[in-house]
Amino acid sequence: QPPAEQSPLHLRELPTPTPGANQVRVKVRCCGLCHTDLHTVEGDLPLPKSPVVPGHQIVGIIDAIGKDVHILKEGDRIGIPWLHQTDGTCEYCRRGLENLCDNARFTGYHIDGGYADYALVSEDFAHLLPPSFADENAAPLLCAGIIGYRSYRLSEIRRGQRLGLFGFGASAHLVLQLARHQGCEVYVFTRAEAHRQLAKKLGAAWVGGAEDEPSAKLDAAIIFAPAGALVPAALKTLCKGGTLALAGITMSAIPQMDYSLLYHERVIRSVANSTRQDCREFLELAAEANLQTEIKIYTLENANRALQDLKHSRIQGAGVLRVSN
Repeated sequence: QPPAEQSPLHLRELPTPTPGANQVRVKVRCCGLCHTDLHTVEGDLPLPKSPVVPGHQIVGIIDAIGKDVHILKEGDRIGIPWLHQTDGTCEYCRRGLENLCDNARFTGYHIDGGYADYALVSEDFAHLLPPSFADENAAPLLCAGIIGYRSYRLSEIRRGQRLGLFGFGASAHLVLQLARHQGCEVYVFTRAEAHRQLAKKLGAAWVGGAEDEPSAKLDAAIIFAPAGALVPAALKTLCKGGTLALAGITMSAIPQMDYSLLYHERVIRSVANSTRQDCREFLELAAEANLQTEIKIYTLENANRALQDLKHSRIQGAGVLRVSN
């Protein structure tokens, strides 16, 4: 598939979808941009459906309801995240790991997503949004926020400890605030000067590049940038027994490295998707911590330019497509 610079997205008229049993239809107000959209559009991920409408950080108002919908109602404002559907019966679902479901389906990938006027979702996979967040500020919570939260949780960082963040985009700027709210010191490794300034503004204890040695050893770290070369660099910063969480859905090759970087019970773990429980917990925390989402807004017509800006790190915080008012 063509790179984002060739503007691979095309505006098309599609029939307005009708909600099926247990489904609601939302009139989309806005949709957050995610690196996964870029991987989908550029062909880094094999497409199960083509053409597909991308976008999986959808904020909208329910305007139609299918049969067997019992809790949500017309006029409710909901969020539709990446996890669109699971089978509920596979071994992973039964073990509470629905993020690893063998038959999971994802928004904007298997199912048309939020770069559109309307979207459908099952009532069971829709999330009511805290009223304290405006539409465009709520959008990045639905993937950048949730995946950031799961990565943060799986890094096993504890109150008062030191956390490293490698890459400083939509996800990391929310994790920094969450970690500060929970009493952690945050060390940010990023190249772009604008990202460094934002990290300082949000309370980072230290800011530098991946090649720089932080002022103290870290208890845990999260890599958000899809660059395998950061893995040995991040391991170097960790205390004994520290965990390195990899937040991306794809990553370039991890270079060969000396075992001493991993020794002393350091752990590397990937983070895959998220559960509905992650989403519920994070939305509650986001409201409690009053997380500020730094956003740059684009019109739906400018989606190609928005993805190009995302690819080249020209967005401070998170990019959001405004679809309707």
